[in-house]
Amino acid sequence: MAMDSQLHWTCAAHSDVGLVRSRNEDAYLAQPQRGLWAVADGMGGHAFGDLASHAVVDALAALPAPASLADFIAFARTRLTGVNEALRLEARTRQVPVIGSTVVALLAFGIEAACLWAGDSRVYLYRQGRLQQLTRDHSQYEALKASGADLAAAAASPNMITRAVGAADAIEFDVAPLTVRDGDLFLLCSDGLSTPVEEAAIAATLAAGDCTAAAHELVNLALNKGGRDNITVVVVRVDDLSSDKTVVNPAL
Repeated sequence: MAMDSQLHWTCAAHSDVGLVRSRNEDAYLAQPQRGLWAVADGMGGHAFGDLASHAVVDALAALPAPASLADFIAFARTRLTGVNEALRLEARTRQVPVIGSTVVALLAFGIEAACLWAGDSRVYLYRQGRLQQLTRDHSQYEALKASGADLAAAAASPNMITRAVGAADAIEFDVAPLTVRDGDLFLLCSDGLSTPVEEAAIAATLAAGDCTAAAHELVNLALNKGGRDNITVVVVRVDDLSSDKTVVNPAL
């Protein structure tokens, strides 16, 4: 994709409380005009998870306009570090162990983009018929798998995360940069989708290229698997208007 590409971003988001929980502790952000999307999952089993997830997306929504992708990443790190400190203080004030949330964000600046995350909310890329997970879960299971250890110990609690905003006094965010291509589809989601729904089903749903239809169908797939957790998805598509093979629906 050339540097003078004319990129057109479209997106759709859908969030559902699921069939078991009484409160939706997920939150999301979709700002295609700024090249900014995010999903936050308030930590299940902890108090005030919805407070934490909304604090995360509110901080990202207030980011200043960047002059580069590096700026974008730095601004996000700084604001989310501030949220981490605020949530630690809030937990002490309310006398609860943790008020925390995962975060995964997609930041786009021109043809360059980056995923930034802490926790087990994910970004997938669907490109040329292939689904790829761009993020790596910060979870006990993934840590043991990376070390080559016996995974039996982690099997009992596969969703135990090792990193989240508000979970510890210090927070680190992983970043994965990439160059976007015409027709790329990105999926940001909480583990309410990624845990019960197989990647083959996710890929098949994204294959049609319709953000709105895919967002609703993905949530329905998770509900049909029992809906045991809150489910949040953000589907993002990029089209290069300067490409002679790109056809854009005038209604978009």
